[in-house]
Amino acid sequence: MQLESMYQEIILDHYKNPHGRGLRDPFDAEVHHVNPTCGDEVTLRVKLDGDTLADVSYEGMGCSISQASVSAMHDLVVGKPVTEALETGEHFMTLMQAKGDPSVAEKLEDELEDAVAFAGVSKYPARIKCALMSWMALKDASARALSVADSAGAPATHPTAPTTGGQS
Repeated sequence: MQLESMYQEIILDHYKNPHGRGLRDPFDAEVHHVNPTCGDEVTLRVKLDGDTLADVSYEGMGCSISQASVSAMHDLVVGKPVTEALETGEHFMTLMQAKGDPSVAEKLEDELEDAVAFAGVSKYPARIKCALMSWMALKDASARALSVADSAGAPATHPTAPTTGGQS
């Protein structure tokens, strides 16, 4: 129970003191994701430096879980190559599929840092989407940014530029 209490404190701290919040320019891709189940929203921008996530900025509204998750994600991915950041996202997905199994959280603790605090969320299927929304937005925005970078010189109004995306 003491560990759960510590995890709750970490989530509340990220919610009350979000890291990386505020949309920043310049950016290579912007996406807007909505969780239709509860109304949580996030607009997320990525700026690449080659294949590295130089910056991830966002604005959002919603429950403490969705907003704390994007803050914890920001800390984990900025400065990492896109492939490594997306692999971290896969590990977070594994945590969300663990149904609260503490052994999974233990294995992922070093890599996920504060994000391991969301282990308890995996016990509540309705809340898993809240925790995953920002990670899905990162995956989407990264793919768009890499696509634009691959088409070197594509105009800002590229067909994949800011649109509304969402989870099902």
